[in-house]
Amino acid sequence: MGWNSWNKFECKINETIIREIADALVRTGMKDAGYEYITVDDCWQIGRDSLGNILADPERFPSGMKSLVDYVHSKGLKFGIYSDAGTQTCQGRPGSRGYEFQDARTYAKWGVDLLKYDWCNHGKQNAEASYTIMRDAVYKAGRPMVLSICEWGTNKPWEWGASIGHTWRTTEDIINCFDCKNNWGGLGVLQIIDLQVEIGGYSGPGHWNDPDMLEIGNGVLTANEERSHISMWSMFSAPLIAGNDIRNMSAQTNEILTNKEVLAIDQDSLGISATRWMKYGDLEIWFKPLNDHNFVFCFLNRSNQPVTINQDLKTIIKNYKVDGSYNVRDVWKHKDNGTTEVNIKGTIAGHDVLMLKLTRKYYSRR
Repeated sequence: MGWNSWNKFECKINETIIREIADALVRTGMKDAGYEYITVDDCWQIGRDSLGNILADPERFPSGMKSLVDYVHSKGLKFGIYSDAGTQTCQGRPGSRGYEFQDARTYAKWGVDLLKYDWCNHGKQNAEASYTIMRDAVYKAGRPMVLSICEWGTNKPWEWGASIGHTWRTTEDIINCFDCKNNWGGLGVLQIIDLQVEIGGYSGPGHWNDPDMLEIGNGVLTANEERSHISMWSMFSAPLIAGNDIRNMSAQTNEILTNKEVLAIDQDSLGISATRWMKYGDLEIWFKPLNDHNFVFCFLNRSNQPVTINQDLKTIIKNYKVDGSYNVRDVWKHKDNGTTEVNIKGTIAGHDVLMLKLTRKYYSRR
């Protein structure tokens, strides 16, 4: 869990913004809710010195990257940085190809805690081999770092990423919309959700599918869509990386990003990604087991019109080879909603979710 500069600021970043974001992460309660990494994405680097060492842009980061990392650490937070497996980053800055061990040593010296490693300008490189080189470089540098593989799902990193990195992007970049895609491959929230259906089994503790960063608070998604966005990412046990300007976000955005009942589902120690259990036209029912034999159901309304539900949850649980009675709680309303002895009834607004946590009253394994 954390924050990344790209979705809101793209290349318009500097050390003042990052320091203020660190302050805001603490002030707004996001740190207390579990957001701990602050990652500077592309455009922080400007070149290399005569020895090949990577250089931060002195106009944007005049105090130097080590000073910025120290400031973030002083807030009880962790620092992430961006590079690319190719010769250049996506924005034409120096990539790490041929400099992997040198760059990893530099990041370790600065105190970096996470490396987001992109896949632009890679030519005919082999993805698995390229990411393995950087993994080995990080090991050699001697400082533990999260390695965030960002090759957009092109080479099915879920099949090989667990032995190399900690997270791997499963899709092209997210764009700030709920149901859309564009001509360069960017995808909306629903389009990304669809690409997670068949790959949930590859994700688990220490090796996570990453459906990309959050667009919550960036001014396009409605409140319903933002709830659906973070709810489904939490159902997937995905990294939750905010991408808004948290220095001046609304109370509504803050509430959505820091809903502790939802975040606890994302961070559940069992780490199982949800299964799409049923699909009735525009209504989908997703199902996720939690630790202590508890469960979550997320009803996702893909339509922009409300839908009415009358669902027996107990039967679905029996199909998971569990019998028993469970208390039902609406984690967005923070309200108990009966038990599994009776059907769940109600209306779900357009592009919204009904997210229910089931906590056992009693159960037995068949």
